Amino acid sequence: MKLTKTAAVACALSLTALPALAQNTYPTQPIRLIVPFSAGTSDTVARLVGQEMSKALGQPIVVENRAGAGGNIGSEACARAPADGYTLCLGTISSHAINPAIYPKIPYNNLRDFAPVSQLASQPNALVVTQDFPAKDVKGLVETLKAKPGTYNYGSSGVGTSIHLAGSLFAQLTGTEMEHVPYRGSGQVMTALLTGELPVAFDNFSSAWPFAREGKMRILGVTSLTRSATAPDIPTVAETVPGFESLSWHGLFVPAGTPPAIVERLHKEAVAALAQPSVQSRFKDLGITPVGNTPEQFSAFIASETKRWGEVAQKAKIEID
Repeated sequence: MKLTKTAAVACALSLTALPALAQNTYPTQPIRLIVPFSAGTSDTVARLVGQEMSKALGQPIVVENRAGAGGNIGSEACARAPADGYTLCLGTISSHAINPAIYPKIPYNNLRDFAPVSQLASQPNALVVTQDFPAKDVKGLVETLKAKPGTYNYGSSGVGTSIHLAGSLFAQLTGTEMEHVPYRGSGQVMTALLTGELPVAFDNFSSAWPFAREGKMRILGVTSLTRSATAPDIPTVAETVPGFESLSWHGLFVPAGTPPAIVERLHKEAVAALAQPSVQSRFKDLGITPVGNTPEQFSAFIASETKRWGEVAQKAKIEID
């Protein structure tokens, strides 16, 4: 059948309008947000941002915790989900930058299997010691470690975590040696410091800060390049060890192939959620900085982080079967 000129134009216009129509009608059903970890900072970030986004989207965002294998189980579930905008996932420095370097059989490609929406948050880690540890600052710690190589242990929330690699990076940049002791989470790390079982640890700032504020342990330095607004009197590790930076970050992803109009809508609402006073106030209490960059900026950041931490892991010979 041959179309008239008027009909052909009308047809073309209708096809052009499809993406806009999809954006205007999306979403029409609840959205799930996979968090590849159990309760903790990642879960908190997801729920705070998801709650605000759901108000704007007019549909509930249901958080689904699918923990295991350092974030690989939940991330794989997101990568394999339909690319229709109804499955989102929270990604972190572990799941989307470190794991590809330390898991030889990782079940997804962090750069190809996801469409980045926006980096949501960034948080420094903290270099923490027991209250009675002899070193009073980062310089003193380096001197103590060099005087007795391999004598001191440091704890982290698990093998291959960003906290573990923060310790590896510290050792590489300072030429020091500490024995790594992995725990099952931040709670156990904090308990080990409080009881004196462990002398030194790297952990998320939000985990250590409440104890440090009460004088139960000491934070020698934060691992961002600038001081934390929450505790500006605490120096950065980089003030003593130039170039040292180790940030925990969280971002929003959808499966690769999700329509650009939907990615754009999710990005818009995620950025708006981060601007809400309630979210910003809670983030500040936890020592977390909201980010809200573009999908393109976030994609470039992930590629850079993957390369950087891959090199640290390879040099430290960290690998998980």
